[in-house]
Amino acid sequence: MTIRRARVISVPPSDYIRWEHMLTSQNVEAGEDVRWLPRDRAWDLMLPGADFWLFGNKLVMFNFCEGDGTEIPEEKSSNDPAVVARCPAAFEQVWERAIPHDQFRLP
Repeated sequence: MTIRRARVISVPPSDYIRWEHMLTSQNVEAGEDVRWLPRDRAWDLMLPGADFWLFGNKLVMFNFCEGDGTEIPEEKSSNDPAVVARCPAAFEQVWERAIPHDQFRLP
């Protein structure tokens, strides 16, 4: 099983994103495939309004964070097929445009 993670980020990046980028090599070494997409390259994609985790194309869990990376304690999840179906399509669009971690340099 491959775990893929795509991060859509604002430029210039926050200190939190810089920190996250610095630590991502550990995720890659553990087997994750991580890509980065500057927000200005995602302007025409229909993306969910929050980060999300997709489990088996049956459950999606949304995660909310402040701009500085502070997690907002509210979590939402859905197993509604209509909600779940939109997330893989959004992810794949981001994935196609995103830059692999080993090639991505923060400005």
